[in-house]
Formats: sequence, structure tokens, C-alpha cells
Amino acid sequence: MMDLPLEGITVLEFSQYLSGPSAGLRLADLGARVIKIERPIHGEAGRKLSIKNLWVDESSLLFHTINRNKESFAADLKNPDDIALVKQLITRADVLIHNFRPGVMKKIGLDYAAAADINPRLIYAEITGYGKDGPWREKPGQDLLLQSITGLAFTTGNFTNGPVPFGIAIADILCGSQLVQGIIAALIRRNKKGVGALVEISLMESLLDFQFELLTTYYNSRQQPKRSHTNSGHTLLGAPYGVYKTADGYIALAMMDIGVLAETIECTALYGFTNDHAFAQRDHIKALLAAHLLTQPAQHWLQRLQQRGLWAMEVFDWEKMMAHDSYRALQMEQTLKAEGKQIITTRCPIRINGRRLFSDRPAPKVGEHTEKLIREMNEVIVNKEPHAFRRYTGN
Repeated sequence: MMDLPLEGITVLEFSQYLSGPSAGLRLADLGARVIKIERPIHGEAGRKLSIKNLWVDESSLLFHTINRNKESFAADLKNPDDIALVKQLITRADVLIHNFRPGVMKKIGLDYAAAADINPRLIYAEITGYGKDGPWREKPGQDLLLQSITGLAFTTGNFTNGPVPFGIAIADILCGSQLVQGIIAALIRRNKKGVGALVEISLMESLLDFQFELLTTYYNSRQQPKRSHTNSGHTLLGAPYGVYKTADGYIALAMMDIGVLAETIECTALYGFTNDHAFAQRDHIKALLAAHLLTQPAQHWLQRLQQRGLWAMEVFDWEKMMAHDSYRALQMEQTLKAEGKQIITTRCPIRINGRRLFSDRPAPKVGEHTEKLIREMNEVIVNKEPHAFRRYTGN
């Protein structure tokens, strides 16, 4: 067994859908014991969030991808007896995560002030959609809505496309990742000073930080960055930066000298253009280049470009990517088993001392570990042990 850095840390996850559970997943990958606090019978709402109607058991495939390697404690948070059990869990936990709307945890007596009274060393981490103050505080914190309201949808695609959202739940995943950074920082401070902390983040703040390069430009110029009309790749970069169609596929061109590019691919239409024209005449240069690249297949262009040391790559779909030796060398896939079914998913991308972090433990059933955790708490009370939980390593 690998000695993981968060071994011995217990996390209570009061979370649903993607942002909170993705944070819990990363903490679990790093060795923490993560216990999902779920409503009885139905569990958290993310269990029913299905993409392409893919299911494993009573829960969706999506749920299993971000809730592997966790335990489940079923509790009705409107029931005083269940709240009492949850408070016992809090007394011996290191971290509490929730992504409920502002005010929800306070209504049930589990806001930061109440939790800190129970356990002053607790790291209390919460995700909101738009922060706890301001007129948008009650708006639904949904990824597409956040991409839209923060202007992110105007950074992708061509100018003529209108707003184009990312094809993934970027706000949720990014916010979960940043929450983990805050939690680990707070744990380090607790180790030095012996105090807990309130760690707060919102989906909106995550997406604003994600756009720091573009927003910094806007703050200082008050000019809205504009996508190029064709082959757009980055609003702040000039030609040829973008993705181009060839005779049989697509290639991506990054930053490069226009004169060297023109010579390398023998594009006479670009002769005479220099880097001074890269932004001022971005659309015109890209249109000329796009027409030229259509005349030959992708490998013809890539061979020339890469031999010259210019930054160019083929654009792969997942089938092509997975067939490549570079992908296989990373060993990014891992297999889980749930209800007799195999689930292939990605592993944690972090390596520690050269070792990859794999975990084949599937997501729990609703309340699967409730009785076990209650027994552990009772044993602690009888034996007066200082800490309730060790990492769960079996069924």
C-alpha cells in the first residue's frame, strides 16, 4: 500500500452534482477518508444525473465517476436524531464540504459557526454559485448559466458563431479543484497553528479567475477582446493561432513567425506579411492560410511544420488519441467494478514519488456505511478514543 499524503484525514461531504463531489474525489485520491452525507433511500441528487442515459445500478455512470472511493452515511437532515449523529461525525472530522445554496446549512444548524463550536479544528469548506452576498446569491449555480453570465462563452469559437460554451462542466470541475487547494492550505495552517478555518469559493469566482488573462487586459484597456472571424483560437493572439481544416482532417497552429510559416508551407499568398501584421490583419491572414491548408492532407503539412520546429499538431478525436503511444504511456485509465459491471474511468492525474494514484473502489450505495460508522462512534464513546475514524479499507 502506498503511503498517501492525506491518510488519516476524514472528510464529510454534504454535496451534490459535480463541484463538491469532485473536490471530495480528489481528496479521496490523495488518501483522505471521504464520507458522503446523503438523504436516505434516494441519496444525493447527482445519483440521478445521467449523461446519454448511462446507468450502472440505481445510480448514473456520471455519479460513479466522481464518487468512487467514498463511503455513504444516510441521514435525514430534518430529523433531530439524525442531526445528532451527524454532529457526532463532525466532532471527529477534519474537513466538511458542502455546495448547498446560501442559508441551507444554517437552517439545519450546521453552518460554519455551529460546526466550529462542535469542532474548533474543523476545516469548513463551502461552494456557492455566486457568493453569499449580492443580488445573484439565490440564482441557480448551474455550469452553463455561469459560463454565460461571466462572459466565458464569448471566448470560444469564431466571432460569427455568437457565444459558444465549453463542452464540459468547466465551472464545476475547476471550482472543485480550487476548493481542494484551499482545504489543503487550511490543513497546513492547522498543523502549524492548531486552528480550523472557513474556506469559501463560488463558481462565479472560479470562472472569473479562469479568465484572468483576458480580464486583466480588459480592466486596463476597457476594450472587449474580440475573437477572430475564422479559425479562432485565442482572443488575444494574432495569426496564425487557431485550428485549420486540411484535405483530410484538422491541424492546430500555435504561435509562430508568419514569414517562416509562409516559406515552410510555400504559401505565396502570405509572402510579404510579417509579425507586425499578425493582429492588425489577423482575419485576412487566417483566411488566406485556411484556403491554402485545404489543398493537402494533415500529415503533409505537419511533416513540414514540425521539421522546421514550428508548433503544430494534428487535432485528434478520442479514438485517435487513445490509439497513440503517448496516451498509452500515461496509463490514465482505471477499472472499477460495481454490481458486477466494469466501469472504465480516468485516474487521479497526480503522481507522488513517481507512482500513479489508482483506486478501484466504486461509489457507495446510499447509506452503505451508516451502521458501520455508528458502530465506530459508539466504540469511541465507550473507549474514549481521541479520534473516531481510521481510513476505511474494506467492505
